[in-house]
Amino acid sequence: MMSFGTPASRLALLAVIVALATALTAISCLDTRSASGPMDPGISDGEVRFGQSAVLRGPNQDLGRQMRLGIQAAFYEVNQAGGIHGRQLQLKTMDDSYETHSALHTNQWLIEKVRVFALIGAVGTPTSRVAVPLAHDAGVPFLAPLTGAEFLRDPALGNVINLRASYYQETEEMVARLTDDLGITRVAALYQKGPCGQDGLEGVRRALARRGLEPVGSWHYERRAKRASPDIVAADPEAVIVIGDHEQVAAMAKLARRDIDPVVMTFSFGGGQALAEKLGGDGAGVYVTQVVPFPADSSVPVVASYQAALASIAPKGKPGFISLEGYLAGRLAIIGLDACGRDLSRRCFIDALRAAETINLNGFQIEYGPDDNQGSDAVFLTVIGRDEEYRQVEKLAGSH
Repeated sequence: MMSFGTPASRLALLAVIVALATALTAISCLDTRSASGPMDPGISDGEVRFGQSAVLRGPNQDLGRQMRLGIQAAFYEVNQAGGIHGRQLQLKTMDDSYETHSALHTNQWLIEKVRVFALIGAVGTPTSRVAVPLAHDAGVPFLAPLTGAEFLRDPALGNVINLRASYYQETEEMVARLTDDLGITRVAALYQKGPCGQDGLEGVRRALARRGLEPVGSWHYERRAKRASPDIVAADPEAVIVIGDHEQVAAMAKLARRDIDPVVMTFSFGGGQALAEKLGGDGAGVYVTQVVPFPADSSVPVVASYQAALASIAPKGKPGFISLEGYLAGRLAIIGLDACGRDLSRRCFIDALRAAETINLNGFQIEYGPDDNQGSDAVFLTVIGRDEEYRQVEKLAGSH
């Protein structure tokens, strides 16, 4: 038996203790992101898990499905190349039916049960309004929602990272084109009741006020835009800006054009392929502002990459504005992940994007700052043709 009373035995015991402490320290550091603590939720050695709450059923399902498809295309592209620092990217999407009570539950589930690393590609203003407080309280990044709502541009929302231009910027472009290109001064607004419609209406008012003008009329609707159409006809506007989903934009355009044939303009949220299809032959000459490059323009490198990735996961899929926005959202997430390396955390992810002076998504420039959580200010003008296809234009034509 060893005696610990001698100097030699005490030195031997000390050596054993030091060796055990070193081994325990090494064991405690296994499978952690750093010495400061364990990895954030949604991160494992081989995976980063993202969550999406979006509408997948009902009249607005095209928005959620296309946004999901674009994100999936971006994730598939990078996963096929080995992932990000050895981790595969996964997306869990839940249907919130574009209803606030459903969005509350789906986002809670994604955060608390699925334990996602970040939320990405939310669809709509009212659903984002209930999701943001949940994400903020849990410290979850809220990335690239499909909405230009002004409340999301608040720099105090440290976990929110917007990709697209705001509704104020879209309505500014509409009014600029109407007044500068066509000399139009009589502009009316039809908006969906709710935060999205209110944002759009306020954007129209501000843009007109900068030019010493005001709307000749504005009307809201809840479910059926056609109830407001007689008042719009009576106001006899030269142009009508519609803020709403594709079904209501289509209904208003058809009804108003029967009597007064104004220039009809709408914004990106209601202006995807679903609008062109709903309008059919009545869509010719309807102008739509967009917040991403033209999805058929392969001369833009990121659009060419998007087209290739889309063809890989959906060979019959048609390139469109919404799925391209989803793809750009996925590419933005990838940049943030890549910047953090293996030592990934939510804080690092947010800081990596917010601190970058300029992010070049292969030809699509975005930029953040300490008081700026919106990456892109770009707004593009498109028009629907008689063939139900979109075309990018620089100015409004004299004849619509």
